[in-house]
Amino acid sequence: MTVLIGANDIVAASTDERYRAQLRRIHSSIRTDAPAAALYALPQPDWSLAPVATSFGTVTAIAARIARFNVIAREEVELAGGTFVDIFPLMREQAVRGMVAPDGLHPSAAAYAEWAAVLRELLQPGYLRPASSP
Repeated sequence: MTVLIGANDIVAASTDERYRAQLRRIHSSIRTDAPAAALYALPQPDWSLAPVATSFGTVTAIAARIARFNVIAREEVELAGGTFVDIFPLMREQAVRGMVAPDGLHPSAAAYAEWAAVLRELLQPGYLRPASSP
């Protein structure tokens, strides 16, 4: 199971503590409902360079929040016995290339297709192994 959560939390100016608590609830629910599932968390994409991002703050402030939330996402999925799949370098490169959907904020379909191709390779059995359960 892959989880990518947090962009709306950033837009809503959620605190680190609230974001962390929400991730813990989500991970706990996943572990309760699908205990045998391999849990993989993805980083927040770099939407700080998207055309409408400045509606939500400065590029620097947004990039800093994305980086902080990605640290929290890594910590929390590992505490839940899952694996953080760091495709942020690809996401950052896509932002620089302007791979944005027509709404001016979300990644484009081509960007998502690139994520899927990388994940297809990375999530092959035995390639990435989830951390052991706590």
